[in-house]
Amino acid sequence: MKALVTGGAGFIGSWVVEQLLQDGHEVWVLDNLSNGSEDNLNSSVGQSGFKGFVRGDIKDNHVLEQLFANGFAVCYHLAASINVQDSIDDPKTTFDNDVVGTFNVLENCRKHRVKMVFMSTCMVYDRATGAAGIDETSPIKPASPYAGSKIAGENMVLSYFFAYGLPGAVIRPFNTYGPRQKASGEGGVVSIFTNKALRGEPLNIYGSGEQTRDLLYVEDCARFVVAAGLDDSVNGQIINAGLGRDISINDLAVKICGNESQIRHVDHIHPQSEIPKLLCNSQKAKTLLNWEPRVSLEDGLLKIRAWMKGN
Repeated sequence: MKALVTGGAGFIGSWVVEQLLQDGHEVWVLDNLSNGSEDNLNSSVGQSGFKGFVRGDIKDNHVLEQLFANGFAVCYHLAASINVQDSIDDPKTTFDNDVVGTFNVLENCRKHRVKMVFMSTCMVYDRATGAAGIDETSPIKPASPYAGSKIAGENMVLSYFFAYGLPGAVIRPFNTYGPRQKASGEGGVVSIFTNKALRGEPLNIYGSGEQTRDLLYVEDCARFVVAAGLDDSVNGQIINAGLGRDISINDLAVKICGNESQIRHVDHIHPQSEIPKLLCNSQKAKTLLNWEPRVSLEDGLLKIRAWMKGN
């Protein structure tokens, strides 16, 4: 199979590229390197299935038209502005990348009859209210322009499925973490906390720290993403993926640093965007894709700690 991964030099994207290559597919990568890095592709470049990296933007139709001439079977669309806080401060950039850019990619998928797997986010949901967790029918609440732009992208992908019969799926992984994730502002809480802990620096928690997250290890996420592109049963569907276990930010911080005196609580920059409880129900992914997470939170935290020490 020939596959295009937009945002393929990013944190999750680079792991998706690796999974596709491991499964024997041919892969092209498009990334403008605003969030990603060519270094993330070091283990992929040189493999027989890796067909090329293009530094370009999803808002550039000329670049997209040239790429889509390769005749892809599927486009894994991960390219996006990903920072919730930045989207509140600068909504236009997020809208341009996550809505206009997605429209451009979708139009090329329609022209060439290429299936699209659209990477959305758990941040589109309202809080989890029960022990069963958040499933795909749970209420949504776009509490940031990032979430709003992702919902717009989701609806466009689904509209192309219903209006044009274009194969496509919307995937909503929960809070993904692991090697290659940045330990800076746009990075995830696990990477930021682990980096601080290794440096002996304070771990700053926004607000009370009672908010919870469902943390999915990146290799489990990559398997999920790839599977959604290979299975026709998910066309026209929205599918969650998560560990199925949530943890408070307070407890996560203690688990990572082992020293409560190293933890600080600070005022939230944008409290209106906070989701108090995130807990994923992945039953649909298990039923349709035979997918389940394999890496526990404890094992995943050890893996990212070892990677950070080595890098």
